[in-house]
Amino acid sequence: MSWQGWAAVLFWACTTAVNFRLAARWPKARAVKLFVAASFGVTLLVLWQGLVRGLEVSPVILPAPTDIAAKIGESLDLLWLDFSQTILKGALGGYLIGCGAAVATAILIDRSPFLQRGLLPVGNFVAALPIVGIAPILVMWFGFDWQSKAAVVVVMVFFPVLVNMVAGLAATDALQRDLMATYSASYWQALVKLRLPAAMPFLFNGLKIATTLALIGAIVAEFFGSPTRGMGFRISTAVGQLDLPLVWAEIAVAALAGSGFFGLMALIERAVTFWHPSQRS
Repeated sequence: MSWQGWAAVLFWACTTAVNFRLAARWPKARAVKLFVAASFGVTLLVLWQGLVRGLEVSPVILPAPTDIAAKIGESLDLLWLDFSQTILKGALGGYLIGCGAAVATAILIDRSPFLQRGLLPVGNFVAALPIVGIAPILVMWFGFDWQSKAAVVVVMVFFPVLVNMVAGLAATDALQRDLMATYSASYWQALVKLRLPAAMPFLFNGLKIATTLALIGAIVAEFFGSPTRGMGFRISTAVGQLDLPLVWAEIAVAALAGSGFFGLMALIERAVTFWHPSQRS
């Protein structure tokens, strides 16, 4: 291994030791948390760069971060086209439809013991279906454009949000429900004033899980049929052409989009459930 690899390993070891000391000395300081998280990511990139250069790894096996960054810079138009097709249309559209349908279904299940006994086992069965099995079927049903990818996303996000929402609606205790009955509150008044606010932490837990599922579902669905754009389509064609920097560029964009989507849901959760103990500093 050349000096670049040893320098990267030394840099990683020193930075990790500093991060350990900072995290142990100021475990609750917000600035320290942000610094440790950022420096940990930077050191991983430096270690990756140094090992790839130091061990002279072929770009076909693993490109260096600088090669990936250069590919992103020269392919911005192509990456945006794929991003808008996969994320903004397929993943986001399916996410909104699936999560909205899950919330509405959870309220229906809460109103009907028959649906609670009959629909939840069916939903569990559908959630257990492998995506590689249902994606080709939905592509044949809804066509090769973004609508079929949105349908796959709906199937993937529906059950996690449904289960969390049903659990959230049942989270209130008997004393709280008796208090609402004492006020002569109707079912819908109790739902809006008591049970939906109590269900918000459970709902956002499902929504955050669904963010990653939506992204995975939209990308995997494009492997089974897509117009000449989309992140899944670009990854499959780039692998066939041995253009690994482009593959990693698509992966990086997908990872950044998923992290941003998750962070956005976390910010909305903090604003909506500010009263919950989990959000108190």
